[in-house]
Amino acid sequence: MAIIKLANGDGTHRKPASVTSTDVLIVGTGPAGASLACFLASYGIRGIMISASPTNADTPRAHITNMAAMECLRDIGLDVECNRLATNGMNMMHTRWAYSMAGEEYARIHSWGHDPKRKGDYETASPCDAVDLPQTLLEPILVRYATLNGFSCRFDTTFVRFEQDDEGTTSTLRDNISGTEYQIRSKYLFGADGARSEVFRQLGLPLDVRPDQGLAYNVHLKADLSSYMQYRTGNLHWLLQPDKEHPLFGWACIARMVKPWDEWLFIVLPERGKELGFEPTNEQWLGRMKEFIGDDSIDTEILGVSKWRINDVVAEEFSRGRVFCLGDAVHRHPPSNGLGSNTCIQDAYNLAWKVAYVLKGQASSSILETYTAERQPVGRGVVTRANSSFRHHGPVWDALGVMLPTPELRLKALNELTDPTLKGRARRAALQAAIEETEHEYHALGTEMGQFYQSTAIYTADEGASFYSPEVVAQDLDLTLIRSTYPGCRLPHVWLNNAVPVKRISTVDLTGGGSYALLTGIGGEAWKGAASKIGNELGVTIKAYSIGFRQDFEDVYFDWARVRGVDETGCVLVRPDRHVSWRCNEVLSDEAQCATKLRHVMLSILGRS
Repeated sequence: MAIIKLANGDGTHRKPASVTSTDVLIVGTGPAGASLACFLASYGIRGIMISASPTNADTPRAHITNMAAMECLRDIGLDVECNRLATNGMNMMHTRWAYSMAGEEYARIHSWGHDPKRKGDYETASPCDAVDLPQTLLEPILVRYATLNGFSCRFDTTFVRFEQDDEGTTSTLRDNISGTEYQIRSKYLFGADGARSEVFRQLGLPLDVRPDQGLAYNVHLKADLSSYMQYRTGNLHWLLQPDKEHPLFGWACIARMVKPWDEWLFIVLPERGKELGFEPTNEQWLGRMKEFIGDDSIDTEILGVSKWRINDVVAEEFSRGRVFCLGDAVHRHPPSNGLGSNTCIQDAYNLAWKVAYVLKGQASSSILETYTAERQPVGRGVVTRANSSFRHHGPVWDALGVMLPTPELRLKALNELTDPTLKGRARRAALQAAIEETEHEYHALGTEMGQFYQSTAIYTADEGASFYSPEVVAQDLDLTLIRSTYPGCRLPHVWLNNAVPVKRISTVDLTGGGSYALLTGIGGEAWKGAASKIGNELGVTIKAYSIGFRQDFEDVYFDWARVRGVDETGCVLVRPDRHVSWRCNEVLSDEAQCATKLRHVMLSILGRS
């Protein structure tokens, strides 16, 4: 090995003369990067992931893992460990608005599927439940799976730069301990290195940046509030104190459960529209946290404080050439709706199967172009929804009077809520309407589960009408999940069983596992033969199942008959990421005709035609 001088002039270090080669290099070990490594590893793809940090996340930033993300993790068996470590779902029952954790309450709303009017919607949407799993617990699960299944992980490693050509990418990395720079040659490079992504910056992708909504602080603390939580059950608590001359840095707070009920993340909002010219001391933070808790007798320990901005940013493209960006690198928004890490995981799930199919020669590299086509509109929608949800708290603040300039005016407005007057009646109505509007944050099932893809990896030539029919457009698509087999939709979840009942199984679990799946019914046996024939011919596994009376699986509740969208002799073709890629209304004349049609569709969606 030669002794060379580093370009930055820091001295001399030993630098390997050779370049390490691998299939893929992932920069970032957070929810986006680590889940991508997991999904690629499940296909037998080998690679390396790096992080500039010395370890996994040290603060519990993300925490809600919704049903859509849980379905992705379920595909590789990680839902079991996530459920084991997550907080009991009943602790997610409410979001509250209150004076303090120990004090009076202003209002509350059911959250995350716990509204009695919405429980059925959530139960029919997925075989999974949403869980509260802090990022500090989720990331190690992901990294462990990836490293046990073919990926190497290097912490304390900084991404320096990359070059790409027609065959791959060459990345220069720096070991943070020794200062040694070295290179990794990979077929693909993935930037999952967060909102300050160096991969994204060097790739030069265009950004749509809109005015942010100000500054916020995360205050991670220990405080045993269990004595207060029996009748205050919920994982989010808005704390507003209109009677106080609040400090500039601590106008309002969202107390977020990390661990029931002694570990918390207090998300503190400075006074709206004002910028801080100083950083609060630990003593100032502790004093304000005790005010938000409302009980001076409770021991409170601040574990850390971090600062961030309430962003409204989405990339217009997610990839270029052999370099792909995902997660916060391409969509940045407030934590409203709990969509952050969930969107990261779904970015990875969408991308992983396409990369694996290309690396294995099962699909043309053109299929990778569908990543931006499918996920960029989702990212834009998530950024829009999260920022809109944050803005929807403005009417709540107005109804409670907490935005008024003085404590006297704020208290007068708050007390007006008790007045038997027209003004009091109007303020009460405004508060009710404002709280009800926050359902778009806490029960946005359509936003969470209703991702709809349009790209060349979806075959819609046989559809007579658009998915966005007048009936669909008439729905509130943030709140309502449209369960449909229209190509591009998430495969509807339906519970199935056998004629002699055993453990029930979801349609979701018949699909995934790295394979295409074809679902048909009575009279559609020719499709199963066609799936076997074309799968063998193209070197792609196409699992095939018949659903119906005395078929492979029984439609015990007749739910599949209601949502399948095709005749029982027809078929629904599902991609490895469990989105419908094509459907045919009825069986064709014979197995040969079915095979001809299926071959044409598969070649088209795999980019091999």
